[in-house]
Amino acid sequence: MKVGFIGLGNMGLPIAHNLLRAGHQLTVYNRTRSKAEALASAGAQVANSLGEACQSGMVMTMLADDRALEEVALGDGGIVDALARGGIHLSLSTISTALSRRLTQEHTLRGQIFIASPVFGRPDAAEAARLVVVAAGPLEAIERVRPLLAAVSRKVFVIGSEQYAANAFKLAGNFLIASVLESLSEAFALARKSGVEPAQFLEILNGSLFQSPVYEIYGKIIVEGKFSPPGFALRLGLKDLRLVLSAAEEAAVPMPLASAIRDHFVSGVARGWGDLDWAALAKVVAEDAGLQAL
Repeated sequence: MKVGFIGLGNMGLPIAHNLLRAGHQLTVYNRTRSKAEALASAGAQVANSLGEACQSGMVMTMLADDRALEEVALGDGGIVDALARGGIHLSLSTISTALSRRLTQEHTLRGQIFIASPVFGRPDAAEAARLVVVAAGPLEAIERVRPLLAAVSRKVFVIGSEQYAANAFKLAGNFLIASVLESLSEAFALARKSGVEPAQFLEILNGSLFQSPVYEIYGKIIVEGKFSPPGFALRLGLKDLRLVLSAAEEAAVPMPLASAIRDHFVSGVARGWGDLDWAALAKVVAEDAGLQAL
């Protein structure tokens, strides 16, 4: 399939590589042009503008936050202006439910199709084409683009026709991961202050009680103190917790735990750890417990 791809960061770049490996024809655009040019040797065309990236009538975006996607999609000469009627915009990003609704409305007004298809997985999962996609939008359109989503993932879940529901799903999922980070951090702090080796604590619990890849991956990062380079930065975790709380307020859902975790992320950013992996939440909890940060 011919498709434009916008956003070649830690997640977007490996996703684009996998689309090329699967035989899809990509036209790539990135504000830092050198990142786009790095894909030329793999067979991608490099677009000189957002409009050029939309010429195939289908475009995928993988951008860091609402501001970046709003600028690319809704700004002058952006995706909404550039896509032809009937064109499809697939957003892989973690964004607010409010922006998802706005994008749905703006694309619909122009006879275009918006598909929310946020992904679960860290950069290593993106490189291995092992992401999990949660998609929502017009079902016929999702089936049309399924080969694109399948090329970058191990599983594609279609949860309905209301686009914002996929974004709410992603935010709820990220809240659960953040909750695991908080509980792991607190449990490790208690274990350390009680003379228990964190590695042994993780091995016993994950090997007998939880057996979860989330506990395994993040527990290992915390035990080894390998917070850099980040798979997902702490400052982005803070962004997601803010989106969770915004969605919760919109839906009239009290989430007191999310508020408490958000405050710990704020503390991490205030300590200068915003560019560390979001598992560095354990450093905040450790210091609050009077321990030397990992």
